[in-house]
Amino acid sequence: MYPTRRCSSLLHRELAAVCLSSLGTHPKKHGPLKNSSLPSSRLFHTSVIHPPPTRSNSSPLLLGSLQVCQMGSSSSSSRLFSTVAQTLGSATLTDPHVEADDYEYEQADPDALLRECEEVLRNRPPRMHRDFVRTRACSLQNTPIRIMQWNILAQALGEGKDGFVRCPMEALNWSERKYLILEEILTYRPDVLCLQEVDHYFDTFQPVLASLGYQSSFCPKPCSPCLDVHNNNGPDGCALFFNRRRFQLLHTSHLRLSVMMLKTNQVAVVATLRCRLTGQVFCVAVTHLKARSGWESFRSAQGAHLLQQLCDLTTQSHTEMDDENRTRVWESEEGIPLVVCGDFNAEPSEEVYRRFLSSSLGLDSAYKCLSEDGNTEPPYTSWKIRPSGESRSTLDYIWYSERAFQVDAVLRIPNEEQIGPDRLPSYHYPSDHLSLVCDLSFSQRPHRLM
Repeated sequence: MYPTRRCSSLLHRELAAVCLSSLGTHPKKHGPLKNSSLPSSRLFHTSVIHPPPTRSNSSPLLLGSLQVCQMGSSSSSSRLFSTVAQTLGSATLTDPHVEADDYEYEQADPDALLRECEEVLRNRPPRMHRDFVRTRACSLQNTPIRIMQWNILAQALGEGKDGFVRCPMEALNWSERKYLILEEILTYRPDVLCLQEVDHYFDTFQPVLASLGYQSSFCPKPCSPCLDVHNNNGPDGCALFFNRRRFQLLHTSHLRLSVMMLKTNQVAVVATLRCRLTGQVFCVAVTHLKARSGWESFRSAQGAHLLQQLCDLTTQSHTEMDDENRTRVWESEEGIPLVVCGDFNAEPSEEVYRRFLSSSLGLDSAYKCLSEDGNTEPPYTSWKIRPSGESRSTLDYIWYSERAFQVDAVLRIPNEEQIGPDRLPSYHYPSDHLSLVCDLSFSQRPHRLM
């Protein structure tokens, strides 16, 4: 079967699970998913799911079949995702739904999908070439863990709210922009992928990345600004993906960040993972703090709450059942090693940055390794032009437990010439934030199941 047809048939078959998972309902768990198992009245109920109008430049390839799941209006999206938002009523939440990743997906060839992305994008400028900067010699004993952090820009915000005055609307067309996002992910093949501003989780990223071997969890913002945009696709939020062949999920929490005991609109996803080969246990978190100037103290308070939650989660003891139904306990006197990825919307000069740097969790920022002194963040991770003017800021970070991990390599930040005079997003890059990618390896005897 040709790669393009294989991808299309794969996603047609998974359409039932995609639509039902976005409604908080799931079909039978075992076996491949088929269209015939889905009642047509449920899939195409006019009060909930509205197929978008056909676009002349819509691609028939990898993701075209998923567009039927897009929402028709902000009101329908609000109704559709109201039950999801209600699950955020407490500070710490365990995933309330059966994960769609529990289903069996026909595995796709990542090389074939990457070629398909390149074919769809053949009329666009080539993507920016970025090298890895190696910070230390590779260890033959430890296989590095590749971490990718990226605010991918919510589609509803990019088209309806953010006002990128130098970016043509055609460049933001979802029928092609989704391929730019997937091309970036497929190029670097992370073991752990942390995304913010995800408003196409159920109809795009979850099914496609599940077919590539990723398990995932998504936490939407309770009052997402995407819902105010006409023809939105539901709320944006944070999503965490990991290679399920390499790691086993031990525990997942959804956090709603608080300030002075009041719940805010910002969230986090925290997952504790165990390496299937070595038994190494570590914790990964993804978050997106409050944006805009004037909210520095608010961000600092959100960061303080997140740090406290992470401290609690990484020092708890947990039990799990192994493949032979035997109970095993994992714990650590020092705390489980931690990786925190996020768009903090904060420059290194802000208090929330200093909070993380001086935290009792012993965190350091991976991208400081790019500087000559080893203590300076990159000059920017986001570069955009809005009606208010041009903005070049360092807002995104990959934090890691310094006592437990070493940084082996870091993906270089593109220079001004590569980014281009119109800045980001653009025809050749899909977001106003740059992706951050680093390779981490354990620097000491890892925490194991006991």
